[in-house]
Amino acid sequence: MLVAAAVCPCPPLLVPEVAAGAAPELDAARAACDEAVRAVLAARPDLIVVVGEGPVTRTHEQGATGGFQPFGVDREFRLGVAPEGSEAPADRLPLSLTVGAWLLDRAGWTGPVEGYEVEGDRSWPANGEDGVHLAARADRVGFLVMGDGTACRSVKAPGYLDDRAEGVDASIASALGTGDRDGFFANLDADLARELKISGRSPWQILTAASDEDRTWQVLYEDAPYGVGYFVAGWS
Repeated sequence: MLVAAAVCPCPPLLVPEVAAGAAPELDAARAACDEAVRAVLAARPDLIVVVGEGPVTRTHEQGATGGFQPFGVDREFRLGVAPEGSEAPADRLPLSLTVGAWLLDRAGWTGPVEGYEVEGDRSWPANGEDGVHLAARADRVGFLVMGDGTACRSVKAPGYLDDRAEGVDASIASALGTGDRDGFFANLDADLARELKISGRSPWQILTAASDEDRTWQVLYEDAPYGVGYFVAGWS
């Protein structure tokens, strides 16, 4: 069952080596991510599942690696510690799970972990079923859910300025703060998410299906640096 969860953004700029001189601009976001991840670890999960968007839907085993070479940084991060005596899996982590692997490494997690890559435009029923199944992967499961909001909050944003973006991000923050009791994520349209370049839709839907409605959520960070909606939230 799911005993703790953290929601974090997944821009490569979250990693100081990638951000370089601009690293201080996301210090508050990093601190919030660290707090949310620590809360998951403090719940003593038997397994942490890192959930993030990617081009395919698949599971990544412990020890899989990803890197930031496309962003000019020759660094590799492993999803947890590779099982002793085994070769690292050959599959590569998508960017969202690579940032998640970095956060877990930063927090010092050495326990069991796996990654779940999910396509952004999958249906709510499929994502909902995944959430239920992933939460049952161990007696005590922790989620680290990676995803960004809209990328259209300013003229310099990756998706340029879209007047709909600010309102959608406000709804995302509200849903994260209430545990999505009103079903916003379940009803978040895949076409709208694609138009506004939202990367968190499917991961948040998986979380919604796995979460206990009685939990009290807390939004630890909400901002739109670089015109992209970033959110950090969690419960434990």
